[in-house]
This record gives sequence, structure tokens and C-alpha cells, in this order.
Amino acid sequence: MHRYFVINKPYHMVSQFISSHKVRLLGDVDFDFPEGTHAIGRLDNHSEGLLLLTTDKRVTKLLFESQIPHKRTYLVKVRREVSPEALLQLQTGVSIIIKGGVSYTTPPCDVQIVTPPADLFVGGSRQREDLPYTWLSITLTEGKYHQVRKMVAAVHHSCVRLIRTSIEGIELGNLQPGEVREMAATDFFEQLHIDRWQETKTSDENNL
Repeated sequence: MHRYFVINKPYHMVSQFISSHKVRLLGDVDFDFPEGTHAIGRLDNHSEGLLLLTTDKRVTKLLFESQIPHKRTYLVKVRREVSPEALLQLQTGVSIIIKGGVSYTTPPCDVQIVTPPADLFVGGSRQREDLPYTWLSITLTEGKYHQVRKMVAAVHHSCVRLIRTSIEGIELGNLQPGEVREMAATDFFEQLHIDRWQETKTSDENNL
């Protein structure tokens, strides 16, 4: 029987169990994952937050090749105050460079200036708190390589912290860095809004 997990991936940890490099791995988390567990999609080394893991190899294809786009929301801390003009640019689409050096215009998406939760867990690299920052909530339905970081860079801001807070109906909630929550299969698929029985084909998601 397959198993399904939600983890709050800490900063400075890769989204894999094995690496030829000397890096922190998912296996370093204090949890006894069953054999065959793998991450669904990825978060890069410097990104934090919600990461889905499972022993079910079909889920990546079911989620990322569905005809219905799935929403992913990120809490993003950027240097300096974001102007109304820059916010509108992010909402309506900006030009970024994607794989192969191709220029790509991002589709309209939900971007809002927000106040971070008072109980937001500690994470990320050391940051000077005397400098001005803006927190953004960004919801995407695609995942080009480092897309969120490239989007804020396109409007002349530097991303200093990136936390994925939800994928469709599955939310990070109060899960702390390194903590794991197991989900029942029925809840897992219902909250992701995917049909666990649909046909699949080969694909994968790029890093953010």
C-alpha cells in the first residue's frame, strides 16, 4: 500500500534522498520514510516549505500532466519596498529567461503584498533586519526553473526568502522545518484535486 507525506523542507536541504555532493538530504530528517519514497516535484536548496513525498510513482505524472492547472502558493521576501507599478507587472506578466536561453513572458497570476504570519517559523539565511523588505504572496499554475526568483528579479528586486505554503488544497499550516505529516490516500488526492485512476505519461517538474 502506497504512503503519502507532507514535509516542511528546511532551508539548505535538497529535495532528494541521494546525492553525489556533500549536501543535506531528505534522509537527514528525523522520520522513518519507507523504501521507495521520493519527492513530487522539487524545491531548490535555498527554498523552503511544503514538499510532497510518496512511494507512489504515478503521482508526479498525475499532478503535473493534468489538463487542469494546479495552483502553488509561495510566501516571498524581497529586498526593498515593492511599488504599485512593480506589483502590477508581476500580476500581469514579466519577461524571464527559461531553459535554452529563451525569453518567456509569464501569464497573469495572483500576487499580493502581505504581512507575514506572526508565528512564521525561523528559516533562511541570515538577513539584515534594518533594511527595508516586502513580503509577497505569489500563486502560480506553472513551474519554470527558478520562476519565482526570476520574476521578482525582472522587476528589480532580490528574493531573500522563498517558502512554498500550499499546493492546491494541501497547506503547510503550522508544520515546522523538518517536520513530516502523513496523509491518508483519499485526503491526499482529494486535496490535490487529481484523479488517482487517470492514465499517465512521462514528465517531471522543474525547480523553483
